[in-house]
Amino acid sequence: MSAKQDFYETLGVPKTATAEEIKKAYRKLAIKYHPDKNAGNKEAEEKFKDLSHAYEILSDSQKRSQYDQLGHDAFTSRGSSGPGAGYGGFEYHDPYDIFSQFFGGGGGGGGGGSSIFEELFTGGGRRSSNGERDGADLRFDIEIDFEEAVYGADKKIKIPRLETCDACNGSGCETGTGKSTCSKCRGTGNISMSQGFFSIRQTCPNCHGTGQIIQNPCRKCGSEGRMRVEKILKIHIPPGVDTGSRLRVSGEGEGGVRGGQSGDLYVVVHVRAHEIFQRDGLDIICELPIDFVTASLGGLVEVPTITGKTKLKVPEGTQNGTVMRIKGKGMPSLRGGQRGDQHIKVFVEVPTNLTREQKELLAKFKTIQEGSKNHPLMDTFIDKAKRFFTGGDEG
Repeated sequence: MSAKQDFYETLGVPKTATAEEIKKAYRKLAIKYHPDKNAGNKEAEEKFKDLSHAYEILSDSQKRSQYDQLGHDAFTSRGSSGPGAGYGGFEYHDPYDIFSQFFGGGGGGGGGGSSIFEELFTGGGRRSSNGERDGADLRFDIEIDFEEAVYGADKKIKIPRLETCDACNGSGCETGTGKSTCSKCRGTGNISMSQGFFSIRQTCPNCHGTGQIIQNPCRKCGSEGRMRVEKILKIHIPPGVDTGSRLRVSGEGEGGVRGGQSGDLYVVVHVRAHEIFQRDGLDIICELPIDFVTASLGGLVEVPTITGKTKLKVPEGTQNGTVMRIKGKGMPSLRGGQRGDQHIKVFVEVPTNLTREQKELLAKFKTIQEGSKNHPLMDTFIDKAKRFFTGGDEG
């Protein structure tokens, strides 16, 4: 890190930032610039190191206080004779170790456990000191029809990914050759630079933290241990999936590096909207238009369901908005052993483009039914309106 670079500016926080604000800023930026997420990007790697060093100082109340008082001089040899010398020497830690400790797992070199990037469908997994690294998990979004969500389907998908090199089995070495211990770091993967009371430890630039050197790189992958390919996979979409359902395909993510395990593939499902059916959990909703004669007299109507046509009895005097249920005609549960229902929401359609004869018959019907009690909802509304206006006049 440049001696002129302000730690607060590096993390993008003000000098009055709370410990929690510093923590949130580091989390966001460390994930963004992590080398596993920016393979081959040296600028991102240096940014990641700067972030980790800044967080290392500002997250420690004592170190932060000393930094606020003396600035960078507190952590360089120039400050060793002043008040900052009370530390007895400060040693920067490996940025990967800081990241790993922050997330409670293996965020990079030297760490163990699951990577924060596995949870986010991004950068690589477990690293080891010999350069072995698990492959990254991958995400693939797939769109399916409503019927495929009901019955399930088999799909072929094409995944661009990094696969373990078949020539060197991921070792990065030409067949029949191996690796030697790095002479610069003596196999540790880190080098330390001391000046006065202070020592800074950083990743060895010669072996990039692996502790080993490949003498004869694989001609097929150029020592990377992986190659970019397009893999065609056949996946099964189980019945009952919904938009947002996530299917895990073990071992079909990116290949590992130098003996690391392959990541997993996560298939995220998106279900296309249907022109008739809508989904509500395990239930299916269908809006059914009926004519006012059927609504008045009742009768049988034909209703579409996910398993085909069926007959539904409409009771006499069915009102607009009435909901009727057909049991067991909904979505299957992903866990099995349960199926939702289909709900039919009726709306009564008013006829248009009437003939003269139809208009005359309706006019006659209106005359005949005047004064009758055939419209309880309308009669109740009129009574309420009368009370409203009467009460208003009296007030």
